[in-house]
Amino acid sequence: MDLHEKIRTIPALPGCYLYKNAEGVVIYVGKAKNLRARVRSYFLESSQANAKTGSLMREAVDIEYITVANEREALALEDNLIKQRQPRYNILLRDDKTYPYIQLTMNDRYPKVFVTRRLRRNGSAYFGPYFPSNLAYRLVELIHRSFLIPSCKVDLSRYHPRACLQYYIKRCLGPCVEGLTTPEVYAQAIRDVQMFLNGKTDELEASLTERMEQAAAAELYELAARLRDQIVTVHQMQEKQRMATADNEDADVFGFHYESGMMAVNLFHMRGGKIVDRRDLFWEELPELIAPLVEESDEEDSTLRTETAPKTETEASGAADDFHPAEFFSSLLKQIYLGNAYVPRSILLPVDFADRALLAELLTERTGHRIEILAPQRGEKRSLVDLVCLNAKQSFDQRFRVMQPAMKAIQESLQDALTMEELPRRIECFDISHIQGAETVASMVVWEDGAMKKADYRKFQVKTVTGVDDFASMREVVGRRYKRLLEEKKPLPSVILIDGGLGQLHSAADALAEIGIQPGVPGQPALASIAKREELLYVYGQESEPVVLDRRSPVLHLIQKIRDESHRFAVTYHRKRREMRDRDSELDTIPGVGPRTRQRLLEHFGSVRGISQAAPDALTAVVSAATAARIREHFDAAAATR
Repeated sequence: MDLHEKIRTIPALPGCYLYKNAEGVVIYVGKAKNLRARVRSYFLESSQANAKTGSLMREAVDIEYITVANEREALALEDNLIKQRQPRYNILLRDDKTYPYIQLTMNDRYPKVFVTRRLRRNGSAYFGPYFPSNLAYRLVELIHRSFLIPSCKVDLSRYHPRACLQYYIKRCLGPCVEGLTTPEVYAQAIRDVQMFLNGKTDELEASLTERMEQAAAAELYELAARLRDQIVTVHQMQEKQRMATADNEDADVFGFHYESGMMAVNLFHMRGGKIVDRRDLFWEELPELIAPLVEESDEEDSTLRTETAPKTETEASGAADDFHPAEFFSSLLKQIYLGNAYVPRSILLPVDFADRALLAELLTERTGHRIEILAPQRGEKRSLVDLVCLNAKQSFDQRFRVMQPAMKAIQESLQDALTMEELPRRIECFDISHIQGAETVASMVVWEDGAMKKADYRKFQVKTVTGVDDFASMREVVGRRYKRLLEEKKPLPSVILIDGGLGQLHSAADALAEIGIQPGVPGQPALASIAKREELLYVYGQESEPVVLDRRSPVLHLIQKIRDESHRFAVTYHRKRREMRDRDSELDTIPGVGPRTRQRLLEHFGSVRGISQAAPDALTAVVSAATAARIREHFDAAAATR
């Protein structure tokens, strides 16, 4: 059954759909309240006009779907499927930051207090999350010191012969030894801790004051002093202030800045009306986002704030790149909050999205208290969102525009490492790529004055070498490159960098010597190679003493970046050459597959490998059943002879 026929069988029910490529990998997950209408909308001409949606549909050869009872269940299922399958066309949360909770082990005979980042259903009481992260550790330390709850890992399910040092320095009640404390006294301490962690400071202070006065009246001055210290601790916690807003509420506030496929998102955590922490999320290369599609039955829900309200600077910046902030935040919020143990009562966003109300309803149902997801357009809340967006822009600049330390300092360090007389301004790096000597190619990438200069990248086909011989290939490519520069009287680079070890380095040196270039000589380029794994930098002329750079050295990071870029460029060109070879050979030998059919197959499946792995039903989405059968017979016969 081809893709179009399969779509006709999809029911008009709520659920999730999963697009797959020729290799059976899930490449996109979506949800809908009407599966048939939503999936059909991908095949409309208006949808295909979107470049990224068109890219998805050219790659997709199969679809699966899961029906559920209602749209809320579809929303939750979509989040689970995205986290499990990691599809490339969906937004993925690129951050594994978790915040700590305080765990009170209520099921133990003598409960203890710990910091944990994992919540389990084991009868314990959990408090948090805490922002910033070290706040949880400070609170637990304070609880151990002020309320005398043990901080050790001694088994308290049984008694021990003697107490540890903590008891003797008045930092523990000593429940590990029979007779040092009573279950009633320990239980009272645990109740105090619970009130403290629940924020019931007034009630706790009243209880502590009453017990302090009773202890003083009974002339138990040591106990009274300890209770007095606990009251002081409670007062100090109440007096700690952070940036406050007009109303005391728990809220998460989002802001973003997007440029050229890169994105920074800031998330400010407000607790009790105070901004207590922030979270930075970055995407250096966003996946190919699918434009939001409107189902036939969704039209009344399709108007977003971004269509009716003036766009912010960050929203407008994404329009030219076909970026959809609404689709992005719809996916991001599901991954952050669905399954999270704590969700604040308010979530403030810079843009609205179609299933905002549905997500708020689902979170309300799961948390047991009302959750609001808002995209404010004016007033104090909008000002707060704009402030977070401004912070997101600063985070973007810091991450993607500011290089620390300064590039001049890195150049000076590289100059010292290579023993050069002048600062290196231009580096040309070479790499060889092949598979068992077939389709051997080389790449040259260029770094100049702090940035990769893609306009000067070059690709080479190795012409004089047969079989596996990286040394000879490097000699040919380096010789061809600089012979041409000398003939055209163009300036030589500051550094020639080779991806490889001593063998590749000496091959490049031989090629340069043949055309009259003497690396390392004043006025001539420096020649060096970087060996994989060991990450040793071999400088021509001092190979016996390779340069060992610190793993955190920005110089090493720069060299690795250039080396990795040359490897990527070489591998990409090699794959393209293989595909061109495959197009000209294997597909043309199949009866009934001409140039136009071959082009349609490659555009749809992406490669000859994808075609070879496609099922007959998938092939019939592009060619006739007879041609699909011949293609399948060809690849099955080829597999049988291997």
